[in-house]
Amino acid sequence: MSFETQVNHWGRRVLHWLAPTHFDIPLLLALMVLSGISLAVVWSAGSQDSDMVYKQGMRFVLGFALMGVCIRVPPATWRRWTPWFYAVCIALLIGVVLLGEGKGAQRWLDLGFLRFQPSELLKLGLPMMLAWFFHDRVLPPNASALAIALVLIALPAGLIVIQPDLGTAILVVGSGVFVIFLAGISWWWIAALAAFGAASTPIVWHFMRDYQKNRIYQFLSPDADPLGSGWQTIQSKIAVGSGGWSGKGWTHGTQSQLEFLPERHTDFVLAVFSEEFGWIGVAVLMLIYAFVVGRALWIAANARESYGRLLGGAIAMTFFVYILVNSAMITGMMPVKGVPLPLISYGGTSAVSLLVAFGILMSIHAHRRV
Repeated sequence: MSFETQVNHWGRRVLHWLAPTHFDIPLLLALMVLSGISLAVVWSAGSQDSDMVYKQGMRFVLGFALMGVCIRVPPATWRRWTPWFYAVCIALLIGVVLLGEGKGAQRWLDLGFLRFQPSELLKLGLPMMLAWFFHDRVLPPNASALAIALVLIALPAGLIVIQPDLGTAILVVGSGVFVIFLAGISWWWIAALAAFGAASTPIVWHFMRDYQKNRIYQFLSPDADPLGSGWQTIQSKIAVGSGGWSGKGWTHGTQSQLEFLPERHTDFVLAVFSEEFGWIGVAVLMLIYAFVVGRALWIAANARESYGRLLGGAIAMTFFVYILVNSAMITGMMPVKGVPLPLISYGGTSAVSLLVAFGILMSIHAHRRV
């Protein structure tokens, strides 16, 4: 093969690799809009720290680049890789228990050149594993298949609880439960699992740590300690309420700029957004989120095999739950948890893992006719 022929051959392959037809353009545009909103809010919430915005921007660049790579990988290949990915995630969680670091907990792994939170990977790895498990089985699942699925859920959840990170463990369990639900589990089984969860509440309460119990107390009565445990919720509600209909304007929110609001660039970034852009801004943001969730569910419904349908549906529903939990948290409707607002809060592991998840979702859509 001549040099000119080789150049033409590889040129065609590169153009095929970069072809925009692999992307789901409506979903991609919505995700890019969310990323742009994130950079604007992080700039304001982070006291106009350009370095913080630069780091967040580089994380989005990495996330969208990995999304482009994930789209080119067929769902059948993702299915073959799934058990190995799940095993690596479990190994990383064990590494966190042994070597991890964090604010009063062992949640992060520091490899020197990279610091990340492995539990975030399980929000994708666990649904992938359960979708792989149910792929070749008759659905709805029988009792033995359901028991194995619950073990697959309990293993990473237990390792995350040990860190301790109860909030993330609950979300990881939820991502796995969504796959079981989408697999067509009987409503009798759902009722039985719900009853079991309710009955085990006293046991869970006994093993909860003091700071976790204090979060429940603070949720029930935030005014009991307004300068202590209730400070975050009270200041967040003030920020949300003071925004009014149209907000105070970008970078003009008093709760964030005067540093009354803690964790304003991560867990409470929606409170900053509410104060600065008001009810109208939040409504627009929620419409964008609703479009992303709806588009993801549509892609899942049109998948050609059960692996894609179960995984795609779980990604959409888990994404929705993150939005719901964070929104309820900043308005005092749920206890304070370390749950970021997806693709808006400052942070790398969550944003990159979500964009990778959407890349796999677009792969399911792009290869549906193959």
